[in-house]
Amino acid sequence: MTVRTGDGLGAGAALVEAVRQVRQPLAVVRGPDGGLGVAAAGPPGAEVVGTLPPLYPEWLGDRSFGEAHGVRFPYVAGEMAGGIASTRMVAAMTGAGMLGFFGAAGLGLPAVERAVDELGRALPGRANWGVNLIHCPAEPALEEAVAELLLRRAVPRISASAFMTLTPAVVRCAAAGLHRAPDGRIVRRTGLLAKVSRPEVAAEFLSPAPEPLLRALVERGQLTAGEAELAGCVPVAQDITVEADSGGHTDNRPLAALLPAVLALRDRLAERYGHPEPVRIGAAGGLGTPGAVAAAFALGASYVLTGSVNQIAEESGVSPDARELLAAADVSDVAMAPAADMFELGVRLQVLRRGTLFAARAGRLYEAYRDHDSLEAIPAAALARIEREVLGRPVAEVWAETRRFWERRDPAQLVRAERDAKHRMALVFRWYLGCSSRWAISGETARRTDYQLWCGPAMGAFNRWAAGSFLARTGERSVVQIALNLLEGAAVLTRAHQLRTYGVPVPAAAFAFRPRPLC
Repeated sequence: MTVRTGDGLGAGAALVEAVRQVRQPLAVVRGPDGGLGVAAAGPPGAEVVGTLPPLYPEWLGDRSFGEAHGVRFPYVAGEMAGGIASTRMVAAMTGAGMLGFFGAAGLGLPAVERAVDELGRALPGRANWGVNLIHCPAEPALEEAVAELLLRRAVPRISASAFMTLTPAVVRCAAAGLHRAPDGRIVRRTGLLAKVSRPEVAAEFLSPAPEPLLRALVERGQLTAGEAELAGCVPVAQDITVEADSGGHTDNRPLAALLPAVLALRDRLAERYGHPEPVRIGAAGGLGTPGAVAAAFALGASYVLTGSVNQIAEESGVSPDARELLAAADVSDVAMAPAADMFELGVRLQVLRRGTLFAARAGRLYEAYRDHDSLEAIPAAALARIEREVLGRPVAEVWAETRRFWERRDPAQLVRAERDAKHRMALVFRWYLGCSSRWAISGETARRTDYQLWCGPAMGAFNRWAAGSFLARTGERSVVQIALNLLEGAAVLTRAHQLRTYGVPVPAAAFAFRPRPLC
């Protein structure tokens, strides 16, 4: 049967249904009157002007991504910090043939070690899981220790995020274990995916590691001379995730502007260095609907990575109370706020605004830090308001708790605070920023208005798309169902667009995929 929109409402509905059957081939046919339609096969008497082969969600990205990482789908669940991207979430993604990263950022080394050991026991022999290595300019020793742990435990994949430049830790993760296969190819022991939001940072990961960094690692006994030599022949990263307007650390760049720029940069640097295998470029930030995912693949993304939307999944490490706040967010219910890990640098991240006052309160703390040299320099009345309206307790109590924390984690911070009053003030204010994310994770409802929830516009877009569907219901929002529906919907929208490019008058309904349970 040939279906054309001009044949009436029933035919329009039939065309929409034909579009949704992405795994079936479609013939684009021209009828006797010259009108275009579609058919499962070219009917007698109709002119076949084109044929669309089956389209699978598995094929939307670069097929080499699946081969390299042992996954079925070109899809990654990103490393939401503080264990929000939990071990349970990583295991679910791995079992579904996707790639998942544990959110190690913001956690102490013992907590990261427990998670790595749990995943190692649960996923023996699997390559499609990993752990986050976040840049820690305020705690370089922690960054080094996490890198050491991930290499010692042979974590198969590492996602490097928030790096403003290459550091010894991330270069070591990329270079350790490099060796040549019998056919001469350079083989990586650990797959490094780097998440970037600026072309100049992407350029460092797309290039071989700098020789001075490699030489220093050899001198420290952290790389062999052979590993360092091979690291000079390959890009630092195996894959680059272009992070656009995402939750958490972001430069708020539009994906449509940033991704093509990095793709072109990749091609120029591959030509300059003669890399035999191009670095795959993935997309992240703003991916909360099938349309956004389809657009990312249409721009040339090898894979997609989601973050914000996974926080409302049942496997998420964030509290049920916080999940409900996220599930009520709209597209514009986000704001920028100071980042705890880069507070002194003035770095900001994107958080939920609706239902919480965190962004405004954290902003007040940064303004006080910027404008004064110490806690004692803040006018008494202003400091009292900060204690009452932001910290919720006296500064003396906060400092006592802060001291106990750093005595365990990094005593050098206290030594510096003793001689640098401004650093002491930063540690006190960072107490609030650190606690605010933990309150959201643990569900401390007495501090609900202080919840720090990393969130981009994708969360609101997802909520609008999922409204009224099973994904809007608590208990049914699994991370795998979110992923499968985004990919299935992206395939349907891609098929609809393919037909449109053939000249078929595709109805608007064909571009509206509704979530449904998938397997």
